Amino acid sequence: MARPPRAGLLALCLLAMVALWTALTGFSHTAPDLDGMEELVWATSLELGYTKHPPLPSWFMHFATQVFGRPVWLPFLMGQLFSALGLWFVWKLGREITTPRRALMATLLVSVTAYFSMRGTIYNHNTAQLWSIAAAIWLFYRALRDQHRRDWIWLGIVSGLAMLTKYSAVILFAAFFLYLLRSGAWRARRTWQGLAWAGLAFVLVVSPHLWWLAQHQFQPLRYADASLQTSGRLAALGTLLAFTLDQLGRLSPMLAVLGVWALWRRRQGDRAPGYAANDAWFAAQSARSASFWADLSPETRQFLLWVGLAPLISTLLVSALLGSRLEASWGSTFFVLFGFYALRGLRGDEGVQLRRILILAAAMHLALALGYAAGRGPLAHWAGHASRSTYPGPALSELALQHWRQHQPGRPLRVVAANTWLGGNIAVHAGPATQVYIDADDAQSPWFAPGSALDCGALVAFSRQGRAAPAAAVQALYDAAPWKGVDTVQWSGPKGVAIDFHWAVLPATPHCLKPAQGQ
Repeated sequence: MARPPRAGLLALCLLAMVALWTALTGFSHTAPDLDGMEELVWATSLELGYTKHPPLPSWFMHFATQVFGRPVWLPFLMGQLFSALGLWFVWKLGREITTPRRALMATLLVSVTAYFSMRGTIYNHNTAQLWSIAAAIWLFYRALRDQHRRDWIWLGIVSGLAMLTKYSAVILFAAFFLYLLRSGAWRARRTWQGLAWAGLAFVLVVSPHLWWLAQHQFQPLRYADASLQTSGRLAALGTLLAFTLDQLGRLSPMLAVLGVWALWRRRQGDRAPGYAANDAWFAAQSARSASFWADLSPETRQFLLWVGLAPLISTLLVSALLGSRLEASWGSTFFVLFGFYALRGLRGDEGVQLRRILILAAAMHLALALGYAAGRGPLAHWAGHASRSTYPGPALSELALQHWRQHQPGRPLRVVAANTWLGGNIAVHAGPATQVYIDADDAQSPWFAPGSALDCGALVAFSRQGRAAPAAAVQALYDAAPWKGVDTVQWSGPKGVAIDFHWAVLPATPHCLKPAQGQ
């Protein structure tokens, strides 16, 4: 009998996934997605919180930029690294509940879903949370089963990190609570003691951010509340339907792999290479074999169903009852256990099925990565489609630097006053010292000391193409600037749209002679 797969095989698969997606998107894209650019901009400094979200993903990006700078491909790499880490913890859970081969099959199957593959190249708070959600589920399972204090403490720590990534972690905590009620584990004294240790660790991890929230009028929570608002009950039901259909689409690569696997098995049975094609006995044994799901213990199946399905179902129910808005990307962490549900259809010889799933998952990743890179890169450029992946960030940055050098010769460009997207595209190509003064707002740009952002001059930029009108503060700076103009830059080649690049240069103030503050 062949030796069961070990961690080395999974590590090799994950490394290949990260390399494939990072290389193809980095080669084909001239700019990252909006969320990735936002993280590059926020990574300028280490803050205890930001106006829209808790801080942990921006901290990770900050340390990455200290090593790599701010290349366009860095958000793609970061997104894939956190996708791979999430899959590692999915596999760790699988090793606890089933055989090594079946654990690897479940991990490979969920890896092809959009949240670990295509959307795994988008480094945002949803993708960055994949690892901590998967790790928390694994630790929760271990803590309940073994009742070891260290598992409870680590559960509290990882849950705190999940909360520092995105507040939606509370949805998973609600699933844990429901499972405690359903399983009866809440009746055990040791469970309450473990929860106390986990709660203490959790509070210690999140307390600095809680202090920051109190000092900043709970800005991220108000942003989250505003994001849930809709224009009425009918609009909320529309977003609910769109959310559900989007999730089915993002799960479809896994369903496609399972469909091809079923066809493969129907034609060849469970015969490994070298078996005779007319081995009737082997075929009969295969037909009678139970599904891998059926071999799981009832307690394990209950855990997977309650913890795995509760986040999705509760979100849909709450949205339907309250009429709140949903975005498809908010479901990023809801499907980490769905590879295990696929075990319901898998059966037969483990070694044979693992080889097939491995081949099919690799083929799906390759097809998705090639199609995604080509569709959002050269094909979009050829068709003149104005997507963020073809945004002319390098050209806009070069124009901005030309105007700056013309009017402020010898002075480095330190500040770009613009929205996150345009300002980020200029700043990442201008150099590591250039920072974005987001919407000319001190609250959104804590890397500047209040009132100091414009001391040594700034380049003001906005475009009405592809985004809303500039913020009032940016428009006011533009109107007051002594040097200004409008350039035209093609987006996605000759067939694409023309960007109206409004630029202005603000001169340095007398305060620039003083020691730099926040710059």
